[in-house]
Amino acid sequence: MQLDRLVAFHKTMGDPARIRIIALLSNGPLHGQAIAGKLGLTPPTITHHLNKLKAINSIYQRRDKNTIYYYLNESVIKQQAEVLINLFDKKEGEMEEMLEMHNEKQKVIENFITKEGKLKNIPAQRKKKLFIFEHIASGLKMGKKYPEKELNEYIKKFHEDYATIRREFIVNHFMYRENSVYELNPREMWAKPE
Repeated sequence: MQLDRLVAFHKTMGDPARIRIIALLSNGPLHGQAIAGKLGLTPPTITHHLNKLKAINSIYQRRDKNTIYYYLNESVIKQQAEVLINLFDKKEGEMEEMLEMHNEKQKVIENFITKEGKLKNIPAQRKKKLFIFEHIASGLKMGKKYPEKELNEYIKKFHEDYATIRREFIVNHFMYRENSVYELNPREMWAKPE
């Protein structure tokens, strides 16, 4: 149930150590030892908190040789915050509809994005495709100009077919391009799943 997911997310986030881990990871990826050192906690305690955060998909990990780095899954955190904020503006029927859409989006992300944050394949169905592109675009910074090469490198973190995804960002109004420089459009302009 969608309400259960929302509650589970906020319940898990309701721990000071986890909030501090999220704050640390907002500055970039770190390995467990670095997180433990910065927070003054033992590695087993950090592992416990990281596992809880991975369970709600707010962080993901990538291995680099023998070291596992943890990354913030900003889009999931932003989506959960938006759901909570949007609840204030919705009437009862609209609230259920919004929660159902959020739940559907989360299921699509779980089905198409691996635990390491990689896109398994680009969905064929338009609605699912838009959910995935929104997830990927949410990691980009509003107002920042991305040269094509930098945007390609960012997209490659998710999927090797960066050209298709970059083109879809333009077609679906997630971004606009001028002289091979890309910038996010306001979220209101992004194509919406019906």
